Amino acid sequence: MTETIAIVGAGHAAGQAIATLIQKKFDGRIVLIGDEPYLPYQRPPLSKKYLAGELATERLYVKPAAFYDDAQIELRLNTHVCNIDRGARQLTTNDDGEVAYDKLILALGSRVRKLQVKGSELEGIHYLRGIADVDAIRAAASTGERVVIVGAGYIGLEVAAVCRQRGLDVTVIEMAERVMSRVVSSEVSDFYQKTHNSHGVKLMLSTGLSSFHGNGKVHSVMTSDGQTLAADFVVIGVGILPNVELAESAGLEVNDGIVVDDQCRTSDSNIYAVGDCTSHPNAIYDMQLRLESVHNALEQAKTAASNICGVEKHYSQVPWFWSDQYELKLQIAGLSQGYDRAILRGDPESESFSCLYLKDGILIAVDAINAPKDFLQSKVLIAERARIDPQLLANADVALKDLS
Repeated sequence: MTETIAIVGAGHAAGQAIATLIQKKFDGRIVLIGDEPYLPYQRPPLSKKYLAGELATERLYVKPAAFYDDAQIELRLNTHVCNIDRGARQLTTNDDGEVAYDKLILALGSRVRKLQVKGSELEGIHYLRGIADVDAIRAAASTGERVVIVGAGYIGLEVAAVCRQRGLDVTVIEMAERVMSRVVSSEVSDFYQKTHNSHGVKLMLSTGLSSFHGNGKVHSVMTSDGQTLAADFVVIGVGILPNVELAESAGLEVNDGIVVDDQCRTSDSNIYAVGDCTSHPNAIYDMQLRLESVHNALEQAKTAASNICGVEKHYSQVPWFWSDQYELKLQIAGLSQGYDRAILRGDPESESFSCLYLKDGILIAVDAINAPKDFLQSKVLIAERARIDPQLLANADVALKDLS
């Protein structure tokens, strides 16, 4: 009997899972079910080059249509899975379809966190998560002149940079005292605040959102301190939530994500989960993690597909992330939460420097701004849990690879 692998979700992780299954010579049936009408695609360029109009939709795809045709992948796009019957190993879809599986990969991803404030239903208020979202923002930016962005994380600042480069009037409001406060040090925040200010972005920090106003369409934003900001459109970027409801209703273990082991197997041995929706063990940090990261999604997809094919693979790597803003590439290796010392390596004025994070003397993370060598070389040191003289770390004339 032909073995069937069903994949629920059609994002980056799903595309990688299929590619790995084919690479590992899986010769059974593969069924891909996704909510959106698109082939599996990359999300990071959405708030960067795609928003800027520098990429066509087809260039977002993980693999071209011919790849799926040649591999005889059954694509069920614009389709939502409503239920998992674990006993029968069967999925039910919103069109009353049924898909039997032998192994199941949940690549459910995440969704935007939505604000519930007065006026939030008005036209012209946008979130950014998928292709259709960005298409709508691009249309708004082509006719509007003033945008208010809620949230100064990666998404908010990347959108701010693109909009300023298009000549729009940009205001960013953020409840925290500094930008990207959850993920970078105050030194790195200060650098990015100065950069955005120099490009004409108005940053309103320690400022909350009170309400939106307009007659059918938003025309202004009221802040928590009573200021009124004119807006032709609004973009909200206040975080995401893992899509765990399908797994939870099926009785799988869920705890801030679908709980998986280091082989990406859930509490049901026939079901794997990958990407933003998962909570997985990380041996380097000795803790359970849920990561919103393309690297994590791709590596978990490779791990799950390999194990399904009988090739034992365990996932434990240094997490990494990146953000493009103007001519700056921020590359983050590791997780800096809980650090007790931050060391600058290089001069921020040069727009090429790094910030290294220590905890109890051990290197746990690095933010590299236009410093790709520091980013690449730091991953080895972080994996080794290296303890290095801070003076050596701060010396930009000494390559990090020589400190291993």
